[in-house]
Amino acid sequence: MYITTASSSAFSLLRASRARFASSLPSVSLSRAFVPPAPGASPLIGQQYRSLSFSAAARSLRFSVPRWSHGVDWRSPLSLRAQSRAVSPVIERFQRKIATMASENPFEGILTALPKPGGGEFGKFYSLPALNDPRIDKLPYSIRILLESAIRNCDNFQVTKDDVEKIIDWEKSSPKLVEIPFKPARVLLQDFTGVPAVVDLACMRDAMNKLGSDSNKINPLVPVDLVIDHSVQVDVARSENAVQANMELEFHRNKERFAFLKWGSTAFHNMLVVPPGSGIVHQVNLEYLGRVVFNTEGMLYPDSVVGTDSHTTMIDGLGVAGWGVGGIEAEATMLGQPMSMVLPGVVGFKLSGKLRDGVTATDLVLTVTQMLRKHGVVGKFVEFYGDGMGELSLADRATIANMSPEYGATMGFFPVDHVTLQYLKLTGRSDDTVVMIEAYLRANKMFVDYSEQPQQERIYSSYLELNLADVEPCISGPKRPHDRVPLKDMKVDWHSCLDNKVGFKGFAIPKEEQDKVAKFSFHGQPAALKHGSVVIAAITSCTNTSNPSVMLGAGLVAKKACELGLQVKPWVKTSLAPGSGVVTKYLLQSGLQKYLNEQGFNIVGYGCTTCIGNSGELDETVASAISENDIVAAAVLSGNRNFEGRVHPLTRANYLASPPLVVAYALAGTVDIDFAKEPIGKGKDGKDVYFKDIWPSNEEVAQVVQSSVLPDMFKSTYEAITKGNPMWNQLSVPESSLYSWDPTSTYIHEPPYFKNMTMDPPGAHGVNDAYCLLNFGDSITTDHISPAGSIHKDSPAARYLLERGVDRKDFNSYGSRRGNDEVMARGTFANIRIVNKLLNGEVGPKTVHIPTGEKLYVFDAAMKYKTAGHDTIVLAGAEYGSGSSRDWAAKGPMLLGVKAVIAKSFERIHRSNLVGMGIIPLCFKAGEDADTLGLTGHERYTIDLPNNIKDIRPGQDVTVTTDTGKSFTCTVRFDTEVELAYFNHGGILPYVIRNLASK
Repeated sequence: MYITTASSSAFSLLRASRARFASSLPSVSLSRAFVPPAPGASPLIGQQYRSLSFSAAARSLRFSVPRWSHGVDWRSPLSLRAQSRAVSPVIERFQRKIATMASENPFEGILTALPKPGGGEFGKFYSLPALNDPRIDKLPYSIRILLESAIRNCDNFQVTKDDVEKIIDWEKSSPKLVEIPFKPARVLLQDFTGVPAVVDLACMRDAMNKLGSDSNKINPLVPVDLVIDHSVQVDVARSENAVQANMELEFHRNKERFAFLKWGSTAFHNMLVVPPGSGIVHQVNLEYLGRVVFNTEGMLYPDSVVGTDSHTTMIDGLGVAGWGVGGIEAEATMLGQPMSMVLPGVVGFKLSGKLRDGVTATDLVLTVTQMLRKHGVVGKFVEFYGDGMGELSLADRATIANMSPEYGATMGFFPVDHVTLQYLKLTGRSDDTVVMIEAYLRANKMFVDYSEQPQQERIYSSYLELNLADVEPCISGPKRPHDRVPLKDMKVDWHSCLDNKVGFKGFAIPKEEQDKVAKFSFHGQPAALKHGSVVIAAITSCTNTSNPSVMLGAGLVAKKACELGLQVKPWVKTSLAPGSGVVTKYLLQSGLQKYLNEQGFNIVGYGCTTCIGNSGELDETVASAISENDIVAAAVLSGNRNFEGRVHPLTRANYLASPPLVVAYALAGTVDIDFAKEPIGKGKDGKDVYFKDIWPSNEEVAQVVQSSVLPDMFKSTYEAITKGNPMWNQLSVPESSLYSWDPTSTYIHEPPYFKNMTMDPPGAHGVNDAYCLLNFGDSITTDHISPAGSIHKDSPAARYLLERGVDRKDFNSYGSRRGNDEVMARGTFANIRIVNKLLNGEVGPKTVHIPTGEKLYVFDAAMKYKTAGHDTIVLAGAEYGSGSSRDWAAKGPMLLGVKAVIAKSFERIHRSNLVGMGIIPLCFKAGEDADTLGLTGHERYTIDLPNNIKDIRPGQDVTVTTDTGKSFTCTVRFDTEVELAYFNHGGILPYVIRNLASK
């Protein structure tokens, strides 16, 4: 989870062009478009600046690969070029320009050949050691990646020598929150975020047409990988046929979405779509897509990636700089806009010692998450180092990197070392590729060799240390990932949660109700539920399914339980969703899958499933027992998010745990247990079986990993990955470059963002006499704002679908319908667990329409305000927008007519998403919030923001007044000049369209 406050080291990640005046530049075509001036310069609107997108596109093309073809070995740039489709005329014109720009780089003098061991050269690279600057040797490795990018892309226009100097002088410049440009090497998408991204690109092509410009200018200029993994649901579980049955249902529900994505892979250049059933995006990225080092036409440079999923950070475990961004920002990056970001501080996290027996990587990551949230790492990089690194497998590192969003960092970075190289070989990267990667990183001082003593000391902004021996078994919950609970304290913690008032650690169950038993019949078998009964046990999520030690550990727990005669109760919905086909191969190789099957953990599909709320329905008898008796039922999952209402509407307690612990809790049937003292159940001999009896030793796990995880498994899995499957291959799609919108479609709908758009920016604006649509407390997540899970039968979105002839069984999820703005606008603030202070304690997706006092669904109230011509705002507490990097959490409020959000603090990605959609983010001053200021939400609000963009500065104070006479000061959270440009244009996408159309 992220927390960004007005006073914190704000780390604004935005796709944008860098503002530079055209002085001292070669003669090129100029375009009239607003561009923010360089820091310190006077903002001159209407002046002629050099076209922004041109250089961005040129630089991207210079170092990007051609469009990928299915069935091509992506690790061979030569084969890619040979089999790629023809490049569009627009791109060819850019490429011709590139040749004339190569000499512009003032660092051409350090372009150095990298020799091959047997003679010849791998290619050329910009050599950091050739700068002969001792400051570089002390830079964190993560900052060196930013430095290399700045040097390679330096043209004294979008990236200047001053930018390079800022990064070299990181120790002194980062505390000043200086802004730098960064161009990631590629973009990563999953289908929940990928569908709306491709919808936006298709709509942008239409907008370009309407403005009389070339629609083919809307084309990805960096490699884009889209993995379809978010759509599969656990409809069928505990069945050997579950994978096929769930995939058939997935295609039935999502055929239109999948066909649209397949169209996008042919209509847009540089876009690879990995079909459904292949695995989870971040595991596929780790095992297959990650390059570590690019070698593009003889130019070597580090791999880097931004993704429209917050857990893109998992790739940091491989030494690839990557993090999550909003979809609208990713789209701008695809179109060649460089990223404008504040140069981050870096927390050095030293690891020592080794994990004790019985402690898992999941226990470690939950411990690290709690430590880093306490330390405060929002907007910062975290870089791991120390002797303990040698004790962590690459999969362990990836687990820690994966949960960067939960501990709040932009990255949790593990520099490349020998462990990384071993993993690359294990996962099927060729020996030649691994040799090239090591040679480049060593030559450019980006490789860590722990055998070299003494180690070169690096400077960090702050320091933390953890002895791995201090980590103990634990889980996290019941409502937040960072609320870690040591396993030995779980029973006590659970009872305190029952007692505590409603909150992150409380359910307010009266003492006399806490021992209630709900008896029911489960398909003719007597059954019972109590508070804390486990009804969902899911081995799921990229966080853990990429890690063989915990996956095989779960298999060993299941094996020991079977041998002792323990059995999971049949009303517990158990599931196993591997992150790639490799997992299935090594579970079968080890002989452990059959034991998981016996305990109900049959494989249900290859995707995110329960971790993102695609847990499917509970059995009707179980659901009725929970609802009719108001039972606080529990889910235990090996995921990374457990916000209330996310996993399943009926599981109010949700705990994150390692895969072996998921099996253990499924066997126990409850979270209300002390594993150290109480038996899990009775064995076949009638004796009590305890946790220690089924828990494997580290040595047992290591032995089965060694014998079961083989390189050929990775090779065979990924050789077949782009061949698709019969259902995918049978999808027929048109070959047109413009999409033919179907107005009757409930999945893909033309959004209204660019209707009536002209070449003239709408300009800056304040807010006058706005009503408060919602008044929130702390920790409102993007799941609250724009849920991804099931569509409630009585919701406005359900009404919309029913009116269009969609049966309730075919509602699918909000996440699957993100290509339809009509559904998503109605799904905004539709989380059934959302708490709006205007409702005086009532929980649910409604609000009070202030003028009439009516209690309405949020969408209905918003439309009533819009119809009457009234603007609205949202009041919020701390951590507003935490959780997933969900652009619909900004798009939805914009469509509802929300003009501003006033909060105590914002999550990093969500704040920039609001800016990207033209919504004004404001922060209360330190120590103030709606409650301390006496705001109830029944007031009308005026935000005194200038109407001329040149009169607004990043981070300036503004006055907010109400019709009740109150007045208070807020900080406007436009953090860079570039963000002001977006606001002036009404958002980032209109900005990009005008920029491209003006040439």
